Amino acid sequence: MNLFRQLIPLTAFGMALAGCAALEPKPDYDALATQMMKASFRDEGIATVDRLEQDASNAACSKAQGGALPEEAANAIQQAALKGVRLPADGQYLGDWREGEKLAQNGRGMTWTDKSAAPASNGGNCYNCHQITKAEISYGTLGPSLYQYGKNRGVTDPASAAAQPIVEYTWTKMWNAKAYNACSGMPRFGHGGLLDETQLKHLMALLLDPKSPVNQ
Repeated sequence: MNLFRQLIPLTAFGMALAGCAALEPKPDYDALATQMMKASFRDEGIATVDRLEQDASNAACSKAQGGALPEEAANAIQQAALKGVRLPADGQYLGDWREGEKLAQNGRGMTWTDKSAAPASNGGNCYNCHQITKAEISYGTLGPSLYQYGKNRGVTDPASAAAQPIVEYTWTKMWNAKAYNACSGMPRFGHGGLLDETQLKHLMALLLDPKSPVNQ
């Protein structure tokens, strides 16, 4: 009985502490993260701190913390991205797959030591996330394998009407992957001005030209 009487005040004290903790406001973690980022980075060469500013789509995906966005929000992001895609001005989608392979291998660009942020100074860095050809033994796995990308999709003549849906899909995906996946982590090469139209055509050829090593 004496032990029971001793426990009652302790229990009441614990409940009081819990109640006080519940009344404390939760920290604004978004504000704290923004403050930390601004304090940790500075302009250096062409790499300026405005890169830390998220657009509405990236902000929404960050807030989801890896979870699925509400369907309405995801659709809005995808539709906005799709609307902003610019198809090739001359109607030609494919360039030279040999130049595309060079771009896929090239991971340079946009760093503080680079003199220019112009697309001509950048590579695609495709192997960082994808397998592309069998000859390359070092590649990332964040994205799906692109080996035999065109062949697996039945593209024997990229200029044919039958191939047009796949051709336009591939172009759109590289221009702004958020057109098909609101929270895609793939670089938005066209939308972000990372690669120009000619460079994108070369990468298109790498993926879709039947003569490319991708489709052998």
